[in-house]
Amino acid sequence: MWAKTDRHGASLRSGGPAWNPLPAHLFDTAATARQLWDHYLTPALRTRLTQDLGDGDEALARAVTAFYAALHDLGKAHPAFLNQFGRGRHATPTLRTARTTWENAARAEGLPLPHTWDGIFWARHEHVTAAVLPSLTGCDCGPAGCHNRAHRALHTAAYSIAAHHGHIPDHDTVTRAYGSTPPQWTPVHHDLVQAVAAITKVDTTRLLNHVRLRRPSALIALTGLVVLCDWVASDETHFPYRNLHHTDDAWWTQAQHQAAAAISSLRLHRWQPTNTTWQDLWPGTTPRPFQADAMRILPETGPALVIIESDTGSGKTRLALWCAHHLAARNGHQGIYMAMPTRAATNQAAAELEAFIPRTLRTGDANLAVVHSTAAATPIVHRLLDAARPPQPPEEPANPLEDLLSFITSPTDHTDHDPTPTHQTPAAPRAVLDPWYLRRCLGLIATFGIGTIDQLVLATQKSRHWFLRMLGLMGKTVIIDEAHAYELYQQHLLTTTIEWLADAGASVIVLSATLPASVRHSLTTAWTTGLGVHLQDTDDTGPITVVDETGQLHRTGPSPTTAPALNTTMHLDPDPGPHDLAAQLLTQAAHGGCIGIVRTRVASANALYEHAQAQAEQHGWHHDEIILLHGRLMPRDRQPIEEQLTHLLGPGTEHNRRTNSPNPHRPHRLLVIATQIIEQSLDIDLDHMTTDLAPIDLLIQRRGRVHRHTPNNPNRPTWCIHPALRILYTPDPATPHLPLVDPPAPHQAGNPDAFVYAPYTLAATFHTLHTRRHPDNLIRISTPRDSTPLIEAVYGPLQPTDDNHWNPLLHRTWTQWQTDLKSETDEAANRAVHPYNGPRRTPTGIKELASGTAHGSGDEGGQTGIRAVSRLADPSTTAICLYQQADNTLTYDPRGHLPADLDNHTRSTSPQSIAAHRQQQRDLLLNTITIPATWFHGPNAIPAPETWPLINQPALRHSPVVLLNPNGTCISGPTTRLAYNPTSGLGRY
Repeated sequence: MWAKTDRHGASLRSGGPAWNPLPAHLFDTAATARQLWDHYLTPALRTRLTQDLGDGDEALARAVTAFYAALHDLGKAHPAFLNQFGRGRHATPTLRTARTTWENAARAEGLPLPHTWDGIFWARHEHVTAAVLPSLTGCDCGPAGCHNRAHRALHTAAYSIAAHHGHIPDHDTVTRAYGSTPPQWTPVHHDLVQAVAAITKVDTTRLLNHVRLRRPSALIALTGLVVLCDWVASDETHFPYRNLHHTDDAWWTQAQHQAAAAISSLRLHRWQPTNTTWQDLWPGTTPRPFQADAMRILPETGPALVIIESDTGSGKTRLALWCAHHLAARNGHQGIYMAMPTRAATNQAAAELEAFIPRTLRTGDANLAVVHSTAAATPIVHRLLDAARPPQPPEEPANPLEDLLSFITSPTDHTDHDPTPTHQTPAAPRAVLDPWYLRRCLGLIATFGIGTIDQLVLATQKSRHWFLRMLGLMGKTVIIDEAHAYELYQQHLLTTTIEWLADAGASVIVLSATLPASVRHSLTTAWTTGLGVHLQDTDDTGPITVVDETGQLHRTGPSPTTAPALNTTMHLDPDPGPHDLAAQLLTQAAHGGCIGIVRTRVASANALYEHAQAQAEQHGWHHDEIILLHGRLMPRDRQPIEEQLTHLLGPGTEHNRRTNSPNPHRPHRLLVIATQIIEQSLDIDLDHMTTDLAPIDLLIQRRGRVHRHTPNNPNRPTWCIHPALRILYTPDPATPHLPLVDPPAPHQAGNPDAFVYAPYTLAATFHTLHTRRHPDNLIRISTPRDSTPLIEAVYGPLQPTDDNHWNPLLHRTWTQWQTDLKSETDEAANRAVHPYNGPRRTPTGIKELASGTAHGSGDEGGQTGIRAVSRLADPSTTAICLYQQADNTLTYDPRGHLPADLDNHTRSTSPQSIAAHRQQQRDLLLNTITIPATWFHGPNAIPAPETWPLINQPALRHSPVVLLNPNGTCISGPTTRLAYNPTSGLGRY
């Protein structure tokens, strides 16, 4: 029987056979499972699997885990699968010849192949595994369903390992697979099971006594682990095809050696943190008082939920990393995953994590995966990839770089990888990245990972391979940054993920400048629900909350009245319109000052930028002193702007940080016009900020970009020596003293910002600030003292007001907001997969976890209403933008200085081809653009991507393509409906 065929000819080129025997692959997978048990799984996950697969005996549980991992492909011993040899789109003349040879040999050995292949019943091999395995491991209830409760765990295990292609099958699917399996194959299946039992040393007659799989985290750990084992063991370069003349014992011996080498090469190891101090992690620094307070109350044993609430720039990230190091050292956590609100925030924080990792490693290197859709275009990913590659002798070509673009637009399950260790132990540990982890889901498997929050949100929905995502998270300390920035739908799914992490023995750290009490309560409730304990609150106070594994809650940190105060003056002004506003800003900072304005919408930012540039010379400004940044730019245009802002307005070099000295590159004056991405993505310091009216928590967050770096304080202009925030609102034409917060409607004026933020949160924020006005019309707040009262005034229960003008607006928008929130909560509840359900905390079973292809890949695939989604907004479309010059050549830039290399460089392994392929992939990713889903609907809709003309170039086979002429007008794709400008970005007309 065969398990895999040499579709790409790699085995034949190396002198190997054209197909790999099924028992050999089963043995490879079992050996990989044993290695991952020893080196990857955390002590907590091993304990849970020991309870559910080994009746408390860890050695037995390790063996049973390897046994089940091996048998994931048992169903390949079936005519429907075996008939695929040498057929289909991957068939080559060589494979068709090999099929004839194989079939003749198989019949000669007595394999019960059908006399004719016509009319055989089809079933997927993983479903056959689920159908036939229980009866071979102790269940005698028959195919109609198991009625013996003692046997049901055997079915659960079989369904679990049958999920290795992405979905846990349902009962009807498995029943059909059972009906398709000829009875003469039962002895073959029995022999395979016994062969695996022999090498893993499992007594199949006693599995009924050992297998329980009652704990949800153990069930998902097994399911995800089998997928990981299969992906590693399916790599032909780590596990070359076996020759038939070898014995089972020889195969098993070889499998164990190759599995150890594969795990070492891929660095699939738990984090082994050093015993270190704060000063070792960040030389030349000492913990701030609030950081030291948090460090004192962390538990010495067991996992924990840590919630850190502190102003922007106070050092939350470093405290979170220290906590993660402490918790890993105490609990054996496998690594860290940092969840960020945006891709830009991810890229910035990744550099800090990259510097942190080597200081925590005892020996060797560790993988750091950056997980978002354009990660492969970022400099840090290429730097990590370079660090993972050994120096190549001149006469030996380097290994081909994986097709980075296909990881994003057309992900697959497996990749080739060099079988020999691709790293030599360096003099000092490093953060590196093996290309293997660029595949879908595998970024979460790497020891260290940082990416967008979407990964956590998808991990608790029935998307394809969701349990592999969860496996990667369940072994880590998960850090959730900017927790206040997520919509209610995401927050609900995040709390579900926290339930799973608590059940698995992981730790969670939540960072936020401000959290409503309701959100804080939902986090602690999720943690104790996952643990199955009651929350034991104390009388402690403080902005730092720690809940241990027993449910004991402690708080610490400076009280709002004793913490260092950040005093800010705010004032509410009507929006004067882009022309007058531009004049005001240019006049305000004419004699100095680095100022910024945050606009809610890209259109508003673009309009203001155009007016500011038009008036620049009139006010004595240079055009390059006005910078525009928003999210509707290609990475090729956006990244240089972000780097420029960080260079000019950031904290400076590491030397500047250590010596508390100002950034020497800070300009005399600068005007930054941006959307809200600036509040989360960039570590910059402004002398003054103007902002559109936004929810109160975001205003507090934006305040954190004003006077952020104290070394700059002595050099600030006198007019902005004190922190100030100017808040612009649109007056209601009917009642000008109230803000206009409703969206536009037919024949009715409105505020388009209400399409972005809930009208109630805008109205309540304005009302809350308005009631704090002093006689001079200024609003003075001091954070953190005022943070909680302000947040609760907006996000807490609706409070009555004596102002008859305000009551109708607040009550109307509140009612609509509650309706919308309920809709979001219901949507999340329908999608979320909880580990336990109901007041009796009933464990979620395998039937409730069954999914199907309609749920999709978790990357926007699947049927509407069923597919897993990380955000409730309709999924956007990612396209590649290229410029077509007058001579029909394609370029990456409008001037034609960067010709687009679209050739196929994957057919050669020469160093020149590898370098060209790598540059090509980075260039294409730098030219990706996201098209909002709303643009495909309505009266001015653009055509759907599937209708766009195809560009006949090998490198463009994965993505829709927008062709632009040099002036930015679309000439192919959604023709004449889109335009792009390197400054104003993508537009529709």
